[in-house]
Order: sequence, then C-alpha cells, then structure tokens
Amino acid sequence: MSSREKILSNIRQNRPKEEVALPTNIDFENFTDDKVQKFVAVLKSIGGEAVEADVDFIKKDISLYFSKTLKIINLYPNLEIIGEDIAQIKDAHDLALVDLAIIEGRMGVAENGSIWLDETCFGGHRVLPFITQHLIIVLKKENLVENMHKAYKNLKINEIGFGLFLAGPSKTADIEQSLVIGAHGARSLKVYLV
Repeated sequence: MSSREKILSNIRQNRPKEEVALPTNIDFENFTDDKVQKFVAVLKSIGGEAVEADVDFIKKDISLYFSKTLKIINLYPNLEIIGEDIAQIKDAHDLALVDLAIIEGRMGVAENGSIWLDETCFGGHRVLPFITQHLIIVLKKENLVENMHKAYKNLKINEIGFGLFLAGPSKTADIEQSLVIGAHGARSLKVYLV
C-alpha cells in the first residue's frame, strides 16, 4: 500500500459515523459589546491607538506629537493643518519622504479594529497609507459596524475601484520571532473617532 493509499484509508476509517448537518441559524447580528469600546480595545491590542475626539482636540493632539518641520499630507478638510499639497505630487515615489499622512476612513469594524479605505481617501495616490511614516485616520463613530459581515453588507464594491481594510500599523513577527512594528509600512496608526 502506498503512502497515499494509507493516508486515504486512515481518513476513511476515522470519518464521523453520522453526517453532521451544517448550522442553519447562524446569528451574526448578536453583538452585545459597545462598538466604540470594542474598536478601541482591539486596535490597541494590534499596535494602534484610537481615541474619541473632536476637531479641536485632534489639532492640539497632533501639534503635541508632530512638529511643524515634518512633511505632512492632510486630506481631512476640517483640520486646517497646513501640509504638502498632494495634488502637486505627480510621482508616488515623492511620497517616500512623508512623515505624517492624515486621511478619513470610511468605515470601522469593531470585532477586528480594521478600517475600510477606498480610492477617495488617498488623494490620488494609493500608496499613501503604506509609505508614510505615521498614519492618522479620522473616522466618524456612526460609521463603526460590529463585524465584517455587516461591513461587507455596507460596501458597494461595484462603485469602488480600489479599497482595503487596514488594521493597525505595519508589523511582522517573521524576523527571529520578534514583533517589529513599521517593518513594511506606517510605523504608527492613530485613529480619531469623531
């Protein structure tokens, strides 16, 4: 008997005696946690930070952590933070020197701390959230959903050319089993929930 035949024989011998029917009453709507608290906790657990804020708080907070000398791209119109004009940047390689990018997220998912971003968030350069050193996303609290099932129900994929769920700053643990944050993308992610 070949190895293949032995494996298949063992599988056949160890199959369940009765067929088990798949569940038909799966409930993805039964979410009892507070969406904001869950989102904040999950994002923190994956290396990001989320805080509830208004526009004035955001401006003050950014000024505390990021000096005026940094190269900033601000795509969130209500902040009035002066930065580089992304419309003047023709080659995406020029974004490699961006220290801080501020963008608006479209939807957040409480169960995994991810944020939906689509082409309208990037100012014409899809690479922006990945090439910047630090990323700030402003997200409306009413755009938080409980889980990915609801998130996908809300997406209008046919109307979007490009989109992605982004969760936390870039990280990897492949290098000698040590967690490295900022290995191949933004070194930090802060989300302001407005």
